[in-house]
Amino acid sequence: MSRICLFPGTFDPVTLGHIDIIDRALPLFDKIVVGIGINAGKTPMFSAEQRMEWVNTIYKNDKRVSCETYEGLTIKYCQQIGARFILRGIRYVSDFEYEKAIADANRTLDKNIETVFLTGEPKFTSVASTIVRDIIKNGGNAAPFIHAVVWDSLQ
Repeated sequence: MSRICLFPGTFDPVTLGHIDIIDRALPLFDKIVVGIGINAGKTPMFSAEQRMEWVNTIYKNDKRVSCETYEGLTIKYCQQIGARFILRGIRYVSDFEYEKAIADANRTLDKNIETVFLTGEPKFTSVASTIVRDIIKNGGNAAPFIHAVVWDSLQ
């Protein structure tokens, strides 16, 4: 059985922090599905199609990474695609507390799906999509925080 992992999030936009987590998780799994969660309660800055295009372009030479959108419970989407693992990146202790609560709920819903936490590289700790969106909205230079594929598409 292959080790399929879902890396869920909004990726609005995908940052170097996200790329760091994906790259470091690749040796652990046979396939990583970057799952862009569609949440009716959120209004993203970038379309789901744009975010998918970024991820697919960044990983065009690595068939172990794909990007898809989904709605509803993450655990149900894992079941749908055969993912036995959920990947989450942790930057701060507060991230862990929040993510652990979600992991505990997911484990209650399906004991066969494990959540794997990777801590971000220190150089990416301050890289958050919220901050990057603010920099972009206000005409700042977001290049140090995002992949060249993302930056080039914004120019």
